[in-house]
Amino acid sequence: MTIEETARPAIRTVDLTKVYKDTVAVDHLDLEIRDGELFSLLGVNGAGKTTTIKMLSTLTAPTSGEAYIYGINVARDPVKIKELVDISMQETAVARKLTVEENVEFYARLSGQTRDEIEASKKYVYAAFGLEQVAKKQAAKLSGGWQRKLSIALALVSKPKILFLDEPTLGLDVIARRELWKTIRELKSQMTIILTTHYMEEAEALSDRIGVMKAGKLLFTGTKDELFAQTGKTSVEDAFIEIVAGGESDA
Repeated sequence: MTIEETARPAIRTVDLTKVYKDTVAVDHLDLEIRDGELFSLLGVNGAGKTTTIKMLSTLTAPTSGEAYIYGINVARDPVKIKELVDISMQETAVARKLTVEENVEFYARLSGQTRDEIEASKKYVYAAFGLEQVAKKQAAKLSGGWQRKLSIALALVSKPKILFLDEPTLGLDVIARRELWKTIRELKSQMTIILTTHYMEEAEALSDRIGVMKAGKLLFTGTKDELFAQTGKTSVEDAFIEIVAGGESDA
């Protein structure tokens, strides 16, 4: 990370908007995410969370407005952006017929890594997720928790500066969810993480700051303490309900 990069927010959006036919999915979003923080983006279904991270990770183009990753315009320089970010979507994205090791090697080759770099990537994600114990197992035979770990591990192969996690623990049992929380905490010191989740206790446990969206609009950004102070509540779930029910922007 250069001095120039650290002087800027990791992510900044200005009037970022996405319209699908007659539906405004993201509505003039102004957002800053700091370098090195874990930022949780909360909202009910259709709030615009996934569309936002798809625009920031170049998976879909904005209708209008601008987004910047370390000062680089996302729309104007998508190739450079792809070198800086990676994403793990809520749909577990693994090659089910390949082993864990083969999945990691395949993704590393897609990233253009050399043989030595591939071996280094394997060591890195194995250590981060404990994958060495299932390295020779076919992905299809893994439990849901292990498949989610592998899916997120693949997003780390490119060693991104920014990692987008879209509903990373969706469908996992409580034990698997807590194990993945531990891994995500350990990743916080290595990169900027943007997390979308429906689990309010997840946001409460992991976040440095929280954003709340409704109908494409950003209603709140701040720390948990700031969220509690604004709403008079003592849990993220109760505060979230208060913000969304009110619907007025305080971002």
